[in-house]
Amino acid sequence: MGTNFLIDTNVVIDFSHGIFSEKSKNFVAEILNKEPIISAITQIELLGFSVVPPQIESFVRYTSIVGINNSVIEKTIEIRKRHRIKLPDAIIAATALVNNLTLLTRNIADFKNIENLDIVNPHAV
Repeated sequence: MGTNFLIDTNVVIDFSHGIFSEKSKNFVAEILNKEPIISAITQIELLGFSVVPPQIESFVRYTSIVGINNSVIEKTIEIRKRHRIKLPDAIIAATALVNNLTLLTRNIADFKNIENLDIVNPHAV
C-alpha cells in the first residue's frame, strides 16, 4: 500500500468498537500497523471525553500527529470560504491536502465537494 492516510476520528472509534466488516477491519488494521497518522483535531476529539478508553489513549500516544501550521490555517480558511463545512472538518481536510494524505473517513458527505481531496471510506472497501 503506497498511500499514506490521515485517519479521521470516526475511523478510530469504529475500529475500537469493532464495527467493521472483516475486509474493512483488515484494511484499517494494515494502515494502523504501518504508519498511523491523525490530525491535532482528531487528537483533541479522541482525548477530549471525560472518560477515555485505555486503547484510545495508547493509540494516540503511538500515532504520528500532524499539527496545525500556517499552511493548514491558510488552506482551512480557503475551504471555509468555499464550503459550508464545520471548522474541525475543514481543518482535517486542510491537513490532508497540505500534507498530501488521503483522508480515511466514513463521513464522505462532509468532505465530498472539497477539490483535490482524496477520500477513502473504510466501510466501503
